[in-house]
Amino acid sequence: MEIVTTKEAVRAAVREWRRQGESVGLVPTMGYLHAGHASLMRRARAENGRVVASVFVNPMQFGPAEDLDSYPRDPERDAALCAEMGVDLLFRPDPAEMYGRDFRSYVDVSGLTEGLCGRSRPVHFRGVCTVVCKLMGIVRPDRAYFGQKDAQQLAVVRRMAEDLDLGVQVVGCPIVREPDGLAMSSRNTYLSAEERQAALVLSRAVRHGRELAESGERDAAAVAGAMRAIIEREPLARVDYVEVVDARTIRPQTELKRPVLGAVAVFIGRTRLIDNFILE
Repeated sequence: MEIVTTKEAVRAAVREWRRQGESVGLVPTMGYLHAGHASLMRRARAENGRVVASVFVNPMQFGPAEDLDSYPRDPERDAALCAEMGVDLLFRPDPAEMYGRDFRSYVDVSGLTEGLCGRSRPVHFRGVCTVVCKLMGIVRPDRAYFGQKDAQQLAVVRRMAEDLDLGVQVVGCPIVREPDGLAMSSRNTYLSAEERQAALVLSRAVRHGRELAESGERDAAAVAGAMRAIIEREPLARVDYVEVVDARTIRPQTELKRPVLGAVAVFIGRTRLIDNFILE
């Protein structure tokens, strides 16, 4: 596996692969990789001749009071996991390489970004869309892989790729969970032992919401209310949102019509975690 830090090095490698007739898959990440990221790389490896993974903690998607400086980083472990998963090229740029000295262009996707995580993190999706659009422009992949834990991000990136005719197939991959059900996240490392146990309330709530929907409950408010009730019984949990929306448009539903996204964001102590279920 080759590790590069410049856009031109990525372009040069991809040009050679294209000359050889290879397809290219892209796995964008912010590093501190875990089994969830590994599942994306494994899928990309199975479906493409070559795989590029990026590790870039994108400052543009963090608000002023968020955890940019403390976001966990482990470049050596990240590189080892990428190599193990068969990644051909690891792209590790710094902010100056990605954005230059006088960066002025941004990508916004309206309609899908104002609710859910966008309500409490107003700059987040502009940063996500801008960096993902840039990565797609640098790599020019056939496919790009994203986890369904960030379901709103997946919907937003799909819409962006379609609206801007980027020619990239955006592939969503299932949530990977710890043995006890907690959705894997780099931010899980922030949790104390007591908070780690309390965080299981997210997966319990999401599982119950899915069961209600699959058993025939069609009242979206009833499903959301049942999930919220489970979360609010946990003393260490503080709800950011619990909502049931259309999985493609992120618009609220009153009556469940597929595809359904039941999404929760919860503070466990000071750590904000998300989880969801999707019924296609």
